[in-house]
Amino acid sequence: MSSAPSPSGANVDAASTLTPQQIVAALDQHIVGQTAAKRAVAIALRNRWRRRQVPVALREEIVPKNIILIGATGVGKTEIARRLAKLAQAPFTKVEASKFTEVGYVGRDVDSIVRDLVEAAVRMVRLEAKARVAEVAKRHATERLLDLLLPDSRKQKADESTEASRLRLRAMLDAGKMDAREVEMEAEERRLPNVHFLSGGGSGAGNVEEMGGHLQEMLGQLVGRRARKRRVRIPEALSMLSEEEAQKLIDDEAVTQEAVRRAEESGIIFLDEIDKIARREGSGGGNGPDVSREGVQRDILPIVEGSAVNTKYGSVNTAHMLFIAAGAFHVSKVSDLIPELQGRFPIRVELESLGEAELLRILREPQAALPVQYAALMQAEGIALEFTDDGLAALAKLAAEANAQAENIGARRLHTVCERLLEEVSFDGPDHPHAKVRIDAAYVQKKVGQSIEQEDLTRYIL
Repeated sequence: MSSAPSPSGANVDAASTLTPQQIVAALDQHIVGQTAAKRAVAIALRNRWRRRQVPVALREEIVPKNIILIGATGVGKTEIARRLAKLAQAPFTKVEASKFTEVGYVGRDVDSIVRDLVEAAVRMVRLEAKARVAEVAKRHATERLLDLLLPDSRKQKADESTEASRLRLRAMLDAGKMDAREVEMEAEERRLPNVHFLSGGGSGAGNVEEMGGHLQEMLGQLVGRRARKRRVRIPEALSMLSEEEAQKLIDDEAVTQEAVRRAEESGIIFLDEIDKIARREGSGGGNGPDVSREGVQRDILPIVEGSAVNTKYGSVNTAHMLFIAAGAFHVSKVSDLIPELQGRFPIRVELESLGEAELLRILREPQAALPVQYAALMQAEGIALEFTDDGLAALAKLAAEANAQAENIGARRLHTVCERLLEEVSFDGPDHPHAKVRIDAAYVQKKVGQSIEQEDLTRYIL
């Protein structure tokens, strides 16, 4: 008996019914400002739901309006895309465009972007399938565990005392009274030979990685699994048995079909550092690294336009995937990209730089703001951190000053300053449990202010 994932993709569809205003409100809980970028991605997500409401004949003609986010590092480009995918429960992958090179040069094949997305979709669907069968799998695992603890109870004619013992053990298992006990069980293990391919480049170099993965999987099927006995604690044994039972209940073919469907219909690909593959303004002739940069653009173009990419799960069509590109564009401009690629990113949004006011909001407003994170981390040591309003203001001011003096790394500077601020507390914390630390403006100035003034943050610059 198997429990296959629902082919309807209900989770994704439910998330996509959010209105643009609801999407922006959800993003506001984690990202400060950047309203224009949030509105653009919210409309793109809502358009996916709208597309499913139109007649089938017209549906195939409607393609996503891809987006380019323009802004310096640390202003929230990646976070917006990542949070959007999480909100939509959509397959998501992030790649740096600069890691690819034109076919014929040494580098990764651009088709690996799609393969990475499909792998993410498979993991997502499989986790959902496991969650659906978790209760049944745990029941089956519990019965197998009781068989190990009471071998005689497996017999068809087990006496009443054995059945009573089995009931008592089940009650003890449910109550956690046997967590310290160990049981001997057979654990499956698969040993695969290491497969390595060496390639010095050429047109087939990009497929070597995928070919190695296929061969590794094929060898695994040939070698099979080998069981060996080992002693493990009851909770670990129950977890291992539950995992095995869940695998038996999941229909792998249905998982693959649903994953490919989600990747094609709901996948989001984030192309970071796209400005690094643009032709530099005034670079002149066709020699030098610009040749490879333009070649990468031409290799990416078919994927963005819509093409079939071969993966180990079958052919995957990219026509309805949403592509969000991002780059600082300090040296180059969007217009330096080849015209064909520019045309496939009709929506362009420039993100705002982060000043002192925005940095202060980042410290105060998000659900998982840095002060909340650090307070939770130190609470594990029994130390209570209290951030005052003037302390947060001082942190934001120092971070803005550091961005002005050194490289502007946006909100990431807050990580730098907070690490310097709490270095002593983090190091000495285990030796001073139950302590209370008040982070006010005076404390911030004492721990970080002087370092900022002396530009002595080189150890912490990201």
